Amino acid sequence: VQLQASGGGLVQAGGSLRLSCAASGRTFSTYNMGWFRQAPGKEREFVATISWSGRSTYYADSVKGRFTISRDNANNRVYLQMNSLMPEDTAVYYCAAERSGVVQTDIREYDYWGQGTQVTVSS
Repeated sequence: VQLQASGGGLVQAGGSLRLSCAASGRTFSTYNMGWFRQAPGKEREFVATISWSGRSTYYADSVKGRFTISRDNANNRVYLQMNSLMPEDTAVYYCAAERSGVVQTDIREYDYWGQGTQVTVSS
């Protein structure tokens, strides 16, 4: 599966952005999907994940209550709605796919990655 993330940009603190990840291939609905982010000088970290069916989601504590992950299997897309953005959310955001059977927060479990989209939150 090939992934392409989009929707990043520059936003003021307290604002919102919606990231989108488009996937190619007819097997998208069999993959659990995740969003990760990497800030300058830091390691890539888990943000959110959603099961292949959309019934299970899991979030990093740092974004819980502010971010929402969702998916549209009919259109091969996964989304990350980001509200109440803070400067510490500034990073390159990546979507990723894995098919282990259960939702994963470990970056090593993900097999396919998009190219990333930059999110910058100004204070």
